[in-house]
Amino acid sequence: MMRKGQDLYKKAKTLIPGGTMLLSKRPEMFLPELWPSYFSKSKGCKVWDLDGKELIDMSIMGIGTNTLGYGNDEVDAAVIETVKNGNMSTLNCPEEVYLAEKLIELNPWADMVRLARSGGEANAIAIRIARAASGRDKVAICGYHGWHDWYLSANHNAGDDLSSHLLPGLSPNGVPKDLKNTVLPFHYNNYEELESLVNDNDVGVIKMEVVRNFGPEDNFLQKVRDLATSKNIVLIFDECTSGFRETFGGIYKKYGVEPDMAMFGKTIGNGYALTAVVGKKSVMEAAQSTFISSTFWTERIGPTAALATLKVMEQTKSWEYITAIGNDMRNGWEKLASSHNLEINVSGIPALSTYGFKSPNALAYKTLIAQEMLKKGFLASTNFYASTAHNQSYLEQYFNELDTVYGLISECEKGNKKIEDLLEGPICHGGFSRLN
Repeated sequence: MMRKGQDLYKKAKTLIPGGTMLLSKRPEMFLPELWPSYFSKSKGCKVWDLDGKELIDMSIMGIGTNTLGYGNDEVDAAVIETVKNGNMSTLNCPEEVYLAEKLIELNPWADMVRLARSGGEANAIAIRIARAASGRDKVAICGYHGWHDWYLSANHNAGDDLSSHLLPGLSPNGVPKDLKNTVLPFHYNNYEELESLVNDNDVGVIKMEVVRNFGPEDNFLQKVRDLATSKNIVLIFDECTSGFRETFGGIYKKYGVEPDMAMFGKTIGNGYALTAVVGKKSVMEAAQSTFISSTFWTERIGPTAALATLKVMEQTKSWEYITAIGNDMRNGWEKLASSHNLEINVSGIPALSTYGFKSPNALAYKTLIAQEMLKKGFLASTNFYASTAHNQSYLEQYFNELDTVYGLISECEKGNKKIEDLLEGPICHGGFSRLN
């Protein structure tokens, strides 16, 4: 089963440190030794593996990049036209200006935009600009903001400061120890902790995800905004994951609290590489006092795809659809769990939903779901990133098959079966505990 993919992955691990370029795509995160690993084609919410098997993706949809489904016709047509006309030139592409205009239209508090191609880059750009604008080095953070030195340096502070934000044990090897105590994590909804950090340190920047596994309580976001304003601190909202999933733009719109800067990624290009940093002129112009520049930030496909994606999103109100289908999935999980007397905890925003079994065997059960659903033609785990390509028919097929797997899990919980007898390979690795 799925031999070509696994054979190639074995080779990959001898050629690529870690086997893949993204932790979240490692086969060990789903079904060690049996996950198909690679795709030959994707369209809608379907993926074809290297053996030509068609699979319905009821899992992470390209790590949440394809809210309009894989290979959206309108977005792809725009990109193909760009390929025909040339992707790079000595001159700049006009699309970057058009996209900047559109992003400022969507974020009226903002005046200027810088574009990049990955979320980690956008976060690093934002931090550089914000530090330059504030004139201070220290950053208070809440959430996941990429892989760069500035962020991982938090694990030099007390050994593992990021463990409650991400997953335990992220090593800061290779990150200069001189960066210790320049990045200071705080917990979501814990305003007193943030206030203490600001009072005890010369914090110039607060960077945070607007929403993680749950929403703000006790006016948390407004308190953060007021604190930043009173202390002349640059407030950054990282919307690389949450943007365009519940609103046409940042999820901050839902709560009526505006930042000084925001980053958007993942959804904005529907699978094509484009991220954006938007911000107030008073902050963004500090980019001119430092050096932020990269050749491939000027390529044409990214902004072309983003403009087309935003057009389709606006026409279809995609954020409303994926929220509704995400809620249907969450309700289905809870109903199915209840029918089998299983306890689960569901978290995340509806369009980026995840759950876990309240059991010591939670990871083993997650592995069993991936294993058994794969046999039935699904890429599935314990999370679901919604797209407009998903519909009720796919959900019905999915739950019909998942019902059988939940039956097996129920038997294990009752002691009638042993999970180790049902698994055909090792248990999957633990993943990020956050929103994405």
